[in-house]
Amino acid sequence: MESFEPKKLALIRIWQILKEYSDYEHPMTQEEIAARLEKDYGISIERKAISRNLSLLKEAGVNIESSRAGSYIDYREFEDSELHMLIDGVLSSKHITARHSRDLIDRICALSNRYFRSSVKYIYSVNDWSKTDNQSLFYNIELIDTAIEEGRQLHYDYNKYGMDKKLHKTSQQYVSPYQMILHNQRYYLMAYSEYWGNMVFHRLDHITNMTITDKKATPIAKAPGYEKGIDFKDLSSAMPYMYTDRPERVEFLADIGIIDQIVDWFGTGARIMKTDDEGKVRVSIKASPNAMEHWAMQYLSHVEIVQPESLRARMRAALENGLKKYD
Repeated sequence: MESFEPKKLALIRIWQILKEYSDYEHPMTQEEIAARLEKDYGISIERKAISRNLSLLKEAGVNIESSRAGSYIDYREFEDSELHMLIDGVLSSKHITARHSRDLIDRICALSNRYFRSSVKYIYSVNDWSKTDNQSLFYNIELIDTAIEEGRQLHYDYNKYGMDKKLHKTSQQYVSPYQMILHNQRYYLMAYSEYWGNMVFHRLDHITNMTITDKKATPIAKAPGYEKGIDFKDLSSAMPYMYTDRPERVEFLADIGIIDQIVDWFGTGARIMKTDDEGKVRVSIKASPNAMEHWAMQYLSHVEIVQPESLRARMRAALENGLKKYD
């Protein structure tokens, strides 16, 4: 057969063949490597030449193991279990579109071999997951990175979903960007609103028409409540949902059976104390009152807000209004 490629490329082609077709459970004999070289690249070489090339690759630091059964790539940058975790992360990320998710999963699969790719059955079910339809997410991420690095404000439209399940513009925003935060499987921009004069957390998948302005960003030290910068541990535990009100000291009674969920939501910094009732604990945290109202409603059968009284009153009013709907 006439060679499609020069034989001097055999070295790198052998390496690519082993990456694609071999692993511990699928070693390749020199005959199999030769057959694949000729079929895929039109390169015809003798067994001795393949043996020499394998030795050269090993000398160059490529992790190739050889035995009577054949040769295979012994080490890859990512274990298959790690690649599965990356794929699961992409699939569960609601801020990534279905098209981008499929593309990312394809590229993650390319980090392993053909046997891994054939095992990833759910790559084809990506459209079944709840995903954003905002195609500008990754472009916005690049703009945000640039604006933060250059210390400039951003301008964009902020959108919400309507009855037609499509995004519709609700406001224009001029903000000083500080950080992008992944929280509750959503990607948020943490920024200072120049109009409202407070910190906002806007979902990236709800942002469109973003541009970098010529205006200087407000330094974070000048944002109320952030004079010492951002404490990401406190930020995460204080805001189970990304509301923009200031965190306050909140105390609540909870069934002892949901301590696991409390730690999941608020971290190990939550102060959990025994009470006279063996089935209850008293919990003290610093959190957003708006977020806590929402959270306490979620655990209504297991949680009672104690302090502050203003939040307890809001809970009472919300419950009374809710009961009227079911009269």
